[in-house]
Amino acid sequence: MGRGKIEIKRIENSTNRHVTYSKRRNGLMKKAKEIAVLCDAHVSLVIIASSGKIHEYCSHPNTLINIMEKYHKHSGKKLWDAKHENLSNELDRIKKENDSMQVELRHIKGEDITSLQYKELMTIEESLENGLAIIRDKQERILMLAEEDKSLSYKLQQLEMAMEDNVRQMNNGYHPRAVRDYNTQMSFAFCVQPIQPNLQERI
Repeated sequence: MGRGKIEIKRIENSTNRHVTYSKRRNGLMKKAKEIAVLCDAHVSLVIIASSGKIHEYCSHPNTLINIMEKYHKHSGKKLWDAKHENLSNELDRIKKENDSMQVELRHIKGEDITSLQYKELMTIEESLENGLAIIRDKQERILMLAEEDKSLSYKLQQLEMAMEDNVRQMNNGYHPRAVRDYNTQMSFAFCVQPIQPNLQERI
């Protein structure tokens, strides 16, 4: 008995749908590779799952972009709109800028400078001097902060020692301020008391 005809419609069961997708995707990939090898055809296959995962195949030595350009050339249909053109131009600009920065970085490191002109060498020297000046300023700032931190740490240590000494004296029953006030009062009582004549002698 042959297999029954399957109705082509969306499979509602998610598990069955995933299994069917995997099997048929692999089948399509296999057929694409076979036709590319057997018939020397330029084949590109792109499959995007419902989850967003992309599976693609391009016959060697082609790339997806090459095949799309060939499609555009032979069919006359424009695949890229103005937005994509702008994005492509921006990508090219960024690539060129990155290449230029890579060359400049090599020059700053002292690599590939034999072919540079005098003005270019002067520009590199100026950039290096500016960088060194910035580094020196930061180093001086770090040293100043380190000295300030050292001074504050010393003051904090002195305060902690004084507080510990006061706490120790108070625990021993000695109150520096109270004793100081008592001594002051006693000195005032003995030193400022007026001298009175002997009343018996006057009688």
